[in-house]
Amino acid sequence: MNQSDNKNEAYNMQDDLQNQVIDLQMSLTHLEVTVERLDEVIARQDKDIQTLQRQLQLIYKQIEGQDTDNGIAPFDVMADRPPHY
Repeated sequence: MNQSDNKNEAYNMQDDLQNQVIDLQMSLTHLEVTVERLDEVIARQDKDIQTLQRQLQLIYKQIEGQDTDNGIAPFDVMADRPPHY
């Protein structure tokens, strides 16, 4: 092997390393974007869950406050079974 072959091999190794670093940087950027998007989704879902919990609490309060003496019987799972059971 002569000196020019050694230089070419060194340049090739350097190019390979640079390409690997570029690939890693691109992968890291992609992962950062993915994490940001997932964070936004989680934040939105958390708000939705909180809203649903508040709505459910209001529904429970309405149900508890209803007067059952108005002629409507409370829901009974066993009484409302279809005839084929």
